[in-house]
Amino acid sequence: MTGGQVDGRVDVRFLNPDTIHKPFGYSHVAQVRAGRPVYIAGQVAMDRDGELVGPGDVDAQATQVFENLTAALASVGATWNNVVKLTYFLIDASALPAIRAVRDRYVNTERPPASTAVEVRRLFRDEYLIEVEAVAVLPEG
Repeated sequence: MTGGQVDGRVDVRFLNPDTIHKPFGYSHVAQVRAGRPVYIAGQVAMDRDGELVGPGDVDAQATQVFENLTAALASVGATWNNVVKLTYFLIDASALPAIRAVRDRYVNTERPPASTAVEVRRLFRDEYLIEVEAVAVLPEG
């Protein structure tokens, strides 16, 4: 179990109960005790002009996805320290280690958010390899 403040202002406990397998790179539970939830729609590797970034390159696409999530968080005054949950939609789940390496440049790896990864047949366009949605918590007020 780990607990503490997210971004120094919101009380969140990240838990890994002994009765569930030990997770690698994520937390099983993120308990938000107070704050305002922020739900960020799934982001794909699309730049601000609507163009695909990194055709066929999962690393480039993942980086653009996490940059888009960073911009979405900033739009509400949040940072990666406010993120409590990530959901990944992947065309090929074997790309998860590469995607996790990109993710680790953004999240607090000592208290990683709760996460779910789902392999899907396709995303909204064939050329997109990954989509990630996020849940963050801001302080009340």
